[in-house]
Amino acid sequence: MSDKPNPINETDDEARALARSLVDTTRYAALAVNEGDTGFPLVSRVAVSYGSDTGLFFCASDLSTHSQCLATDPRCSLLLGEPGKGDGLAHPRVTLVGSVDRIENSDPQRQSMRDIFLERHPKANLYVDFADFAFYRLLVDRALLNGGFGKAFHLDATDLEFLREWTKFG
Repeated sequence: MSDKPNPINETDDEARALARSLVDTTRYAALAVNEGDTGFPLVSRVAVSYGSDTGLFFCASDLSTHSQCLATDPRCSLLLGEPGKGDGLAHPRVTLVGSVDRIENSDPQRQSMRDIFLERHPKANLYVDFADFAFYRLLVDRALLNGGFGKAFHLDATDLEFLREWTKFG
């Protein structure tokens, strides 16, 4: 029997900084939800934003399948990271695992979220105020960071300090 090397690296400050940078700069993410009727995973693309006073969030229509899935089961994950030139798997990405809180239109933070969202996604001004659209804040449980080949890390509450208020541990 051969011992296989552990592909997960010890999390260091460089990994934490990379995760933070991805959260700060990524504009679009793959959202994975659980499809209630079938139990199968469903993945969709959403526009994301981050604010230090709002956490990481996205805007979605209640009419979308992924929003309907989240209404039944708020557990989800968001894959953040923009593939660049060349091998898309060589570029950094982070998967944030947790659940979402739907932010009601009456929530006092909605206006701040709207402003932050429109600053990053100005064309969303066309739909962001429609009655069926809402913001969803991700409450992070843990994260998986892939900084490129040979750079895999598991991140926990300590590593996600910048999201502290918006984690399940906070």
